[in-house]
Amino acid sequence: MSDSPARQERSSVATSSSAFSQSVVLKNDKDKPSIPQLGLGVYESEVGEETYNSCLWALQAGYRHIDGAEWYENESDCGKAINQFIESSGVPRSEIWFTTKLMHNQKDPQGVVDAIKVSLEKAGLDYADLYLVHGPEGGPEVRAATWEGCCIARDMGLVKAIGVSNFGVKHLTDLLAGKPKYIPSINQVKPTKLISSTPQDLHPFMTRNELVEYCQSKDIVLEAWAPLVRGERFKHPDIVRLAEKYKKSPAQILIRYGLDRGFVVIPKSTKQERIKDNANVFDFTLEKEDIDHLTSLDEFLITDWEVTTVP
Repeated sequence: MSDSPARQERSSVATSSSAFSQSVVLKNDKDKPSIPQLGLGVYESEVGEETYNSCLWALQAGYRHIDGAEWYENESDCGKAINQFIESSGVPRSEIWFTTKLMHNQKDPQGVVDAIKVSLEKAGLDYADLYLVHGPEGGPEVRAATWEGCCIARDMGLVKAIGVSNFGVKHLTDLLAGKPKYIPSINQVKPTKLISSTPQDLHPFMTRNELVEYCQSKDIVLEAWAPLVRGERFKHPDIVRLAEKYKKSPAQILIRYGLDRGFVVIPKSTKQERIKDNANVFDFTLEKEDIDHLTSLDEFLITDWEVTTVP
């Protein structure tokens, strides 16, 4: 019988953390924090043991970034794993990045502050490192009020940085036209079933060049929620070719592509060995010609749903 995550922890943490130093500065935040560029996603991880174990395994393997959300209903499991890891390893809370997200946009900014407090209580944490507006639903006025609530929470110290998720160019231009106190630090681009029925992702087969260029022009860091294309292109000839060239797995090639483009990437897995394998990407980089070729593979691939085109 294998050791539990907690018993495995002390032997893991000392040897694995140095490989995860690659980070991205959030230039739009007043304190300009650095977010670990590789994280673990927990969307659709089962509430309870599955989420707890996957988070703890990731932290043991050297990950310092867990991406959760109110919508996922497992914030408490993420926080439990983080607190357990801190207690057992001695790694300080300041070295672990926890993201969560607002489920429902609010007409009243105070509603956002209240939602953040509930999320923190569930997670058992004093603050979140990043808080995202999960989607652009509600229209420009609701988005503006919701974002104002995020700015208030940022100033209160409830969160260390704020951003958005699933926002298209129009959503961002509308938001910035209102001259908010803070510009979003991050736009997490992900498949979602929140509202609409047209596709969204951020990987070689859905490159979203217009959105990428716009965000880069505003110093909004892009975060790729599904860098592995949900496994649908692991056997693509070009992915296989590059895996052979670099002596890496298709998953590692796709993760490295996101890292080399400057994205934050948060592949999801609930399997301990895959969590470790997904992190084995810091001993190589893709050549520019390979990055350019992968970017040219864009086919607007649908792996789920999108909301970047809602009003």
